[in-house]
Amino acid sequence: MSRKLSHAHWGSFDAEIIGDRIEAVAPFQHDRDPSALMGSVPSAVHAASRISQPMVREGYLLRGPADTGRRRGAEPFVPVSWDEALDLIARRLADVKEKHGNQAIFGGSYGWSSAGRINHARTLLHRFLYRFGGCVDQVTNYSWGAAAVLLPHIVGGIEAVAGPVTDWPSIVKNTDVMILFGGAAEKNMLITTGGAGSHETPGWFRAAKEAGVEFVSVSPLKRDCGDWLNAEWLPIRPGADTALILALAHTLIVQDQVDHAFLGKYTVGYDRFRDYVLGIPDGTPKSAAWATELTGIEADKIAALALRIAKGRTMLTATWSLQRADHGEQPYWALIALAAMVGQIGLPGGGFGFGYGSINGMGTPRRPTSSPAMESGKNPLGIAIPVARMADLLLQPGRTIPFNGKTIVFPDVRLVYWCGGNPFHHHQDLNRLVEAWNRPETIIVHDIWWTATARQADIVLPATTTFERDDIGASPRDRFIVAMPQLIAPVGAARNDYDIFRDLSSRLGTEEQFTEGRDIRGWIEYAYERCRTKARAQSVDLPVFEEFWRDGFVEVPPPIEDFVLYADFRSDPIAHPLQTPSGLIEIFSETIASFGYANCPGHPVWLPPKEWHAAKIAERFPLHMISNQPSTRLHSQLDDAKLSKESKVAGREPVLINRNDALVRGVSDGDIVRLFNDRGACLAGAVLSDDILEGVVQLASGAWYHPQDYGTPGSLDLHGNPNMLTRDEGTSFLGQGPSAQSVLVEIEKFTETAEEGGFAMPDLASDQTC
Repeated sequence: MSRKLSHAHWGSFDAEIIGDRIEAVAPFQHDRDPSALMGSVPSAVHAASRISQPMVREGYLLRGPADTGRRRGAEPFVPVSWDEALDLIARRLADVKEKHGNQAIFGGSYGWSSAGRINHARTLLHRFLYRFGGCVDQVTNYSWGAAAVLLPHIVGGIEAVAGPVTDWPSIVKNTDVMILFGGAAEKNMLITTGGAGSHETPGWFRAAKEAGVEFVSVSPLKRDCGDWLNAEWLPIRPGADTALILALAHTLIVQDQVDHAFLGKYTVGYDRFRDYVLGIPDGTPKSAAWATELTGIEADKIAALALRIAKGRTMLTATWSLQRADHGEQPYWALIALAAMVGQIGLPGGGFGFGYGSINGMGTPRRPTSSPAMESGKNPLGIAIPVARMADLLLQPGRTIPFNGKTIVFPDVRLVYWCGGNPFHHHQDLNRLVEAWNRPETIIVHDIWWTATARQADIVLPATTTFERDDIGASPRDRFIVAMPQLIAPVGAARNDYDIFRDLSSRLGTEEQFTEGRDIRGWIEYAYERCRTKARAQSVDLPVFEEFWRDGFVEVPPPIEDFVLYADFRSDPIAHPLQTPSGLIEIFSETIASFGYANCPGHPVWLPPKEWHAAKIAERFPLHMISNQPSTRLHSQLDDAKLSKESKVAGREPVLINRNDALVRGVSDGDIVRLFNDRGACLAGAVLSDDILEGVVQLASGAWYHPQDYGTPGSLDLHGNPNMLTRDEGTSFLGQGPSAQSVLVEIEKFTETAEEGGFAMPDLASDQTC
């Protein structure tokens, strides 16, 4: 038996290796709050659902792109050799490029596939396709896509949502109250893109509590803040956060608690926003009484919270999930306006910042050194769509959509190349995605397991896990850089994504451009040394590569001074202007107003979601469904592993239901229930609770899509994937982000007979190749 350090998005750990198997794992010695997810590593790496060798859908192998009668997901697969698979892919890529141009190739991928920064699937796919002439790409993300577009217009950049935000030492020393819109769930604090040597965020929350910081959690879910934080819970109806923020602003105005000096020096457009809040243009003051009808929170509580915000040093924050909703730009913009009215932006422990409870490391002190990373380069095609408009792209070639003041025309995609990520987890309205996914002539997928994405491909290549190859892990939100030496031999015939793309590049005549003369180990050393050189500029001396690789990790020392977001801007807005047209915080944006979007005008406004408790459709579907991040896996990763399997209820994903809502529907703890609306239906296992607002249900995202009939839109999902029910519409014409949190459903006890909700292996043809 040997013991080696390794690394994943859920943390670093020591792995016990016997032969070519990972038998057990133990937390990294420096991790303050290790995640339980590491316990799923052995069962995930050695799962029966691993893809054993290259596979081709039978109909595609026989008829190629001419297979117009295809039913992806419902047909058997045929095993082929690596050479056969790579030859087939190279021929198809060359054929599509020759006949339709590179705009017919969609380089679809999403992050999170690997904590390793060199064998990073999305980056490698783009690096490969960019050197082949380019592809249709994606911009923004599912996590904070609306904010990524909004914030540059309002505050000149994305730091407030991506980091660095005001760090925790500043909050611990200076903050009196922290208002958490969307809460701060501990499960989210144990995940970091790029991985974490130490989970710092839970400890910083505890330190702030012990220092006397008071927390207020504004959320439909009490468990969005753990009992250990002792936060005051303000249960709010989903979709009503903007209304609450506007009412807080109204109270500050009528109570003369506004910092006019700050607004005059550091912002533009406050007068228009003030008039709107007072109801001058529309005759509707956005008062506490007005907001009560929308939020379900009593007017006196709203007024008291506003005065509490103005009384002391206040940090206003919201989770990333808050903007993943209809008009998701509005609560972020309104919260920035509220923080400006209080006048504490740029002060220690005050102002605003997003995502403190959304991911580990937000606010963790760290010097601004870069992390080692692979480089994709520039897409020569120059075509990209908002990530959440993927189904629109595939379904509607030639359609135009507005996006951030521009117009995008969807090209006619003939080939999808997907490497890393699982769109049948991330994307909304899966029945619509099934229809869209069946339109391209060719779909190529690299995957580790037989996910729904792999099952519905034409050509499937088995990829290694991070534990079956060399790599390096690092995150800008973590103080550790971690070596990731190969732990075990590749399972089955799995290969590294880098090696796959190198061999394809060789077939297509772009190998030299792709590799630049380096193998994967060469890239790891190159990326580390570049990081080491840049670190010197921040007075950080990292060891040479050989020493780093031998020791397994390096710890970057913390900064000497606390970091406060916008401190330089506050100290001198002339010398340190924001990258906005005015150089100031734009409470009213002339730029956004000039776009003429009714669903995102020039200042924060209240726009009722299309689906929420007060919508007409609520007469048929009266329950608002929240599809938050899971606690037993990372997105859909590890769903077919130990911890996630143990969390299932009757083999399905658990759905949290208020006891009163369950009572009127005749649902008991442990029942299989059917969640449904006009878009689709799924099964789940009922969990009754008083910790969720009446009229709301919670079904975590990431259960592997498992329809009763693969390849058939409208089929019942057996496992509990909430994206069977979510809306595939943009947050607004500005951001075009996902609006997954604005969805209504109904629930009923399921009394029919259905097969098990867990993983089902795809059909395989005989082991002969064709």
